[in-house]
Amino acid sequence: MLSRRDALGLLASSPAAMTWQSFFTGKDAPVGKGLELRAGALTMVFEPELGFLRYLRYGEKEVIRGVYAAVRDHNWGTVTPRVGNVKLETGGGGFKLSFDVTCQQGPIDFLWRGTITGEASSQVTFRMEGEARSAFRRNRIGFCVLHPLEGCAGQACTVVHSNNVRESGKFPLLVSPHQPFKDMTAISHQVEPGVTAEVIFEGETFEMEDHRNWTDANYKTYCTPLEKPYPVDVPQGTRIAQSITVKLNGAKAASVARRRELTLRIAAASARPLPKIGLGASADVLTWREANRVAALRPAHVRVDGRSAEQLKQALALRVPLEVAVHLGENPGEELKALKEALGDAKLARVLVYHQKEMSTNPKWAALAKTVFTGAAVGAGTNAYFTELNRERPATAPLDFLCYSINPQVHAFDNASLTENLAAQADTVNSARQFSGGKPIVVTPVTFKPRFNPNATGPVAALAPDVLPTQVDVRQLSLFGAAWTLGSLKYLSEAGASSVTYFETAGAQGVLERDAGSRWPKLFPSERGQVFPLYHVLADVNEYAGGMVLASRSSAPLVVDGMVLRKGLATRVLLANMTDDVQVVRFAWPGTDARVAVRKLDEHTVRKATLAAEDYRRVRAQEMTLTSANVEVALLPYAVASVESLKA
Repeated sequence: MLSRRDALGLLASSPAAMTWQSFFTGKDAPVGKGLELRAGALTMVFEPELGFLRYLRYGEKEVIRGVYAAVRDHNWGTVTPRVGNVKLETGGGGFKLSFDVTCQQGPIDFLWRGTITGEASSQVTFRMEGEARSAFRRNRIGFCVLHPLEGCAGQACTVVHSNNVRESGKFPLLVSPHQPFKDMTAISHQVEPGVTAEVIFEGETFEMEDHRNWTDANYKTYCTPLEKPYPVDVPQGTRIAQSITVKLNGAKAASVARRRELTLRIAAASARPLPKIGLGASADVLTWREANRVAALRPAHVRVDGRSAEQLKQALALRVPLEVAVHLGENPGEELKALKEALGDAKLARVLVYHQKEMSTNPKWAALAKTVFTGAAVGAGTNAYFTELNRERPATAPLDFLCYSINPQVHAFDNASLTENLAAQADTVNSARQFSGGKPIVVTPVTFKPRFNPNATGPVAALAPDVLPTQVDVRQLSLFGAAWTLGSLKYLSEAGASSVTYFETAGAQGVLERDAGSRWPKLFPSERGQVFPLYHVLADVNEYAGGMVLASRSSAPLVVDGMVLRKGLATRVLLANMTDDVQVVRFAWPGTDARVAVRKLDEHTVRKATLAAEDYRRVRAQEMTLTSANVEVALLPYAVASVESLKA
């Protein structure tokens, strides 16, 4: 095993631009620590890097997931904030925090001053006062408040409207296709008997959307209402002031959340078939070495879009079934026949039917495709986000399955948000099942970043030379990327997705780097021919293809989460540390095995795992004799571990 010193030595001698920190999150700069704050019985965390107030808690109960202000351009792009001049005063059971935020991107230049005041009465007020220093167009400027799923989903709430009318309602249990509440000035819900959380909105008109439509695991209350025209011209000198107040009514004496033991509870009796897991084809034909490494992952299928000759050659060379996405245009019948001819006698996993002029495919196109691809599984849905499918639910009679894609970065981009939002992937599957007519749910593809912007209202600005393409995320090559991928596999599998397609085969959006190396060596510091850490997560799961996934629940899923696999007599527990701290997790082994093998993907092994993947997977894992039913595993920052049964 490499020591930290040895690993650093290898890094120093490496010709690539990767640094030690890059292995963790893909970025050179370490993740900043949040400021822990208290206002009476409320505790919370402020992230200075983003100006984001997170995790407002009453004891161990999360009351509000987050409060932040966003500037979104004419294409719904979120301008990255630059926070400075942070000042904090504490005392008397409360605090006062102030900071400056600069939002500059293209023509947008907006500066705002933030103040957050916490009072001993368990009240927190977050105020923003901003000014446009340039003229620009925007779709939104203002606060967003996130209510958590746990403690809110399906629970009662009271909404106050601008005319002071009070409305009794519930947070949606299934993903609501449309806004649950509009014209909001306040909302309250019960935290526990006798304790109520109230949120008051000032300075704009607010409404709520079910954020799970985009796999954000919360209910978001935002401004400005979508029924108002957008984009909006913002003249230079425009001033904007808003405030959000959170009150905890009926709170008892200050309660401090205890650090609980990290555990993973496994429900061995609750099992589902593991989905068929495949990959998307990349743009270039694979080399022999690249193809062998991809084939070693045992993908159930490879997705190709349209009649791309390069993608077809790549997929056919891998000798696995094709998931074919067809994007119909003006002549659907002729286009389908041309695609059929291009595919020849290739084995098909399924055909995904989309239409270029439809966000959610009219099922008649799937019915037409069935007359061409006789005997093949043909389905439809959306090539975009679940929300498009949820809002335009198709008749399912002509379909063999429903499909939609997922990425975690429609609204938020930081590691914490990406981790938080994993759970919402399961909600999309559970909700889709309610209108699928019993048809299988196919999620394709899952990517770190959006492949395109389905909601753009104007042209996209050209990228600067020192910026990665919008589809590329440097976390693709990081340990965090592996941990996130495990979380995604867990939630989609446990929810009962029939098939899931991840990423691409090779390149910056793939599971390994090309033999030719990174196209952007300074911005995407991979090494020639390396596999990315998430490669091993997919390999670990696909080794159990045809098996089952057992339901499991972490005591702190934002810290450590897990996925449990079973095939025949073999069991594998996969664990992921979602944080930059060392974590120790305990769980009861879900079987009668006397011995297990433990393999870890962490800062000590990541060099070998990525540069000599075959050797890493061949090396015998550390064996452990179980002296009791409980297994304890220590995980270094962003580590992934595999614990597998060994028969005596």
